[in-house]
Amino acid sequence: MAARPVRKTGKNSDGDITSLCDDGSSWSPVSKAQAIRDIETGTHTYYVPWTTGHTDIHVVVDSTVDGGKYLRTDRDNTAKNNLDDLPDC
Repeated sequence: MAARPVRKTGKNSDGDITSLCDDGSSWSPVSKAQAIRDIETGTHTYYVPWTTGHTDIHVVVDSTVDGGKYLRTDRDNTAKNNLDDLPDC
């Protein structure tokens, strides 16, 4: 298992996360669906690095979203998804 840093995200026209990216990494980009599989199976973990540490990316099950699952962080302990704030890949 590898811990993969995420510094950028791909987004669709609605602003939904579609992929995770890191400049110069051989694994990047990875689709949202693949990242969800990786996290759920324990194949890889993903995290957002910050100057004060890092925040893990986890899977949220939500039947109201397309596919029933999405990726998010809880960096600041709010309902806001900090992945939306990362630059585009």
